[in-house]
Amino acid sequence: MFIAYVVVTLIAIAANAVEGVATLAGAKFVRDNLGEIGLPPALLPFLGACKTAGALGLIGGLVAWRHLGVAAAIGLTVFYLLAVLVHLRTRVVHNIAFPIGFLALAAATLALAALH
Repeated sequence: MFIAYVVVTLIAIAANAVEGVATLAGAKFVRDNLGEIGLPPALLPFLGACKTAGALGLIGGLVAWRHLGVAAAIGLTVFYLLAVLVHLRTRVVHNIAFPIGFLALAAATLALAALH
């Protein structure tokens, strides 16, 4: 079970770090998606910080502070649950697989961290 926890957490760290940096950098695909769901570009720094902080928290939980990793996994799970709900509410479902995938990864990380 520990190996599964480490592997899933490392994947979640990588995915959220890449997504966080892309969001902070204002990547075109992020800006386009934000526009489609009706959120202002002014939210990019906040959203990017949330994703990046989640990745950093998962690193901290993996390396030393288990509770920090659990808290980060909870935060990412809530973040991506809200992202899925916003996509559904705005009926922008052509790319909903991405927030669902990130939600599944965050939830799996949370479940494995809680069992670890």
